Parts: sequence; structure tokens; C-alpha cells
Amino acid sequence: QVQLVESGGGLVQAGGSLRLSCAASGSIFSINAMGWYRQAPGKQRELVAVIRSGGSTNYADSVKGRFTISRDNDKNTVSLQMNSLKPEDTAVYYCNADVIRSFDGYVINYWGKGTLVTVSS
Repeated sequence: QVQLVESGGGLVQAGGSLRLSCAASGSIFSINAMGWYRQAPGKQRELVAVIRSGGSTNYADSVKGRFTISRDNDKNTVSLQMNSLKPEDTAVYYCNADVIRSFDGYVINYWGKGTLVTVSS
């Protein structure tokens, strides 16, 4: 009853920028933390950035100073602005959210299906 849909992935040259967006919909009362994870081929999924409902953020050391996470609580969306992209940023990027469901009040963690970001050298 809750869906996360990512958009904005694609192919970009090293040094370029991309903006990822994720929209949450369905039986949502509110959302606690929202975040972005990524998984490169042959590697484990890793946290890229997280933003809490109050606006505090955390970033992976590898993206600090290059990526910026933001959210719109009214629209249940989260975005990731990615600048100065490097080939090592190539991965499938997944949206993640801790959703308080409107019909039962439970906090459930949801994932999007992912969007591919490819950075060419």
C-alpha cells in the first residue's frame, strides 16, 4: 500500500551532475527518515545519504561536499543532487523511507526499485 518511485538516473560524463527524485505514495500518515542507497556491480548496497523529518542529514564520506539530499514533507518526496560525479559513483540508486502507515500506525521500511546512474570517464 506504499510505493516509492525513483526517477532521474541516466548516463553522464565524469564531472557532470544529475538529480535523482523519489516520490512516496499510498497509505502514508507521515515519513520519518528518507534516504538514498546505492549498489555497484559486485558490491554491497551502501548508504549514500539520509535526511530525517526534522531536516538533519548524514552523508557517506565518499560523497560529502558533492551530493546534497533534500526533501519536501508536504509532497512526500526526497531528492539527491549529485555534482562532480565520478566513475566510482556508477551504481543503481535506491530510495528508502521509514513510513508511518495511515491504516495501522506501524512504521515500515520501504524500498524503491532503483534507478541506474552511469558515470563515464
